[in-house]
Amino acid sequence: YPLCALAVSDERPVSTQSTWDDLEEDEENFILVLKGASEKVLQYCSEIIDEKGTREFTQEDKEKINEDIAVLSKMGERVLGFCMALLPKEKFSTVEFDGDNADNCNFPMNGGLSYIGMISMIDPPRPGVPEAVASCQQAGIRVIMVTGDHPLTAQAIAKKVGIIHPDANSIILQEQRGEEVEKALNDEAQTAVVVHGTVLEREIAVGKDIEGQNKATTFWNKVLAKKYVSFARTSPAQKLLIVNACQERGGIVAVTGDGVNDSPALKKADIGVAMGITGTDVSKDAADMILLDDNFASIVKGVEEGRIIFDNLKKSIAYTLSSNIPEILPFILYVAADMPLPLPTPLILCVDLGTDMAPAISMAYETKESNIMTRKPRDPSRDKLVTARLVLFSYIQIGVLQALAGVYAYMVVLWDAAGIHPYSLIGLETDNNYSDTDLYLSCCTYENCGYHESNLASKELYKNKICPDLPYDKWLLQDLPKRNG
Repeated sequence: YPLCALAVSDERPVSTQSTWDDLEEDEENFILVLKGASEKVLQYCSEIIDEKGTREFTQEDKEKINEDIAVLSKMGERVLGFCMALLPKEKFSTVEFDGDNADNCNFPMNGGLSYIGMISMIDPPRPGVPEAVASCQQAGIRVIMVTGDHPLTAQAIAKKVGIIHPDANSIILQEQRGEEVEKALNDEAQTAVVVHGTVLEREIAVGKDIEGQNKATTFWNKVLAKKYVSFARTSPAQKLLIVNACQERGGIVAVTGDGVNDSPALKKADIGVAMGITGTDVSKDAADMILLDDNFASIVKGVEEGRIIFDNLKKSIAYTLSSNIPEILPFILYVAADMPLPLPTPLILCVDLGTDMAPAISMAYETKESNIMTRKPRDPSRDKLVTARLVLFSYIQIGVLQALAGVYAYMVVLWDAAGIHPYSLIGLETDNNYSDTDLYLSCCTYENCGYHESNLASKELYKNKICPDLPYDKWLLQDLPKRNG
């Protein structure tokens, strides 16, 4: 769709198809000037002004101009066409110029203008954009270009920045209709497609009968199934349809834009990204995020940083959850096996608040993994922050290992420091409740219980000598083997 500048006597509302400027005039005429997409401007012209003056605009002239447009567009240049008309003041002096398109304006438009020329502009990609696009594709993020430029310009720029691979076989859908469109999309050799806005108008029958809706669904399925996709000469309404089609097929869609016309798509997208420097206030209000440097590469950096944060959160959660099993196991043994409690509640608080907090916080400062930008995007319906896999890893794999290591360390310390055999720990907490607790504890050690003696008689003599008041049924260690070493 062209961006038209119509010179009239009054300021007029801005539309997506035309922009009204102030009047240019000479002594005898009002001068109407129109600029926009060259192939569209040609439709309004019946004459051409060249070095020989004004003459009839022939079909040969139009073909030659279209060839020039194609040459410049294939070079990635944006081409604007210009035309004009002289409106005699005698006839239009009393007319209040009105209308915002060729169909409802009250002055000559269709076929009443003279073609005066065209210009081409180079808008090179920012440095780093090709690398950013390659990083997105490597990370499983699909980049689709939606532009108002000529299809050939869109194709050239897309290949320049890597949205379409330079060696990919691409096709432009512009003049094809019906079966021709279907045949082109079914060609598996064509891995890239550039879709013109007029094709979208013809192929998408949204809001009509079931047959039309099925046709639109089939069209979108085939277009979005292509490896590389770009859209050219699109209107704001079509941008919205493109976003909706991607979302319906399970995509998480981020849209970048800077103009008023981009606002509907920015609002509809899962993540609307507006430009902070060149963006309009309307686009910024509709967006979820604003790029302060207007650089596409910043989005890739944001994706990378988001993945790092997500990874580090999972690490912190896994680390925190893994300590639950070794902390609860002593209480289970205390209740089930009457073992003394090695980790009382105050000590657990000391572990959680003292020794566990610093390592858990440090996880947030972990650097990125080497494959952070080569993974596929996570499935939001399946890959949650806390998953069954993470819980099993924390509780079963790491938690059980930590619990076993803790129990082993507890028994080794008691064995080496106090000579308490691990077997004696079972039921020991119940025995501690008897009135002769202190006596019993002093007699059930390696040094005092006499189980290092060679026979049972010697054991009993040793017991009667050291612990004469100890009940015989409390003498639990009389048959235990001698400790090694």
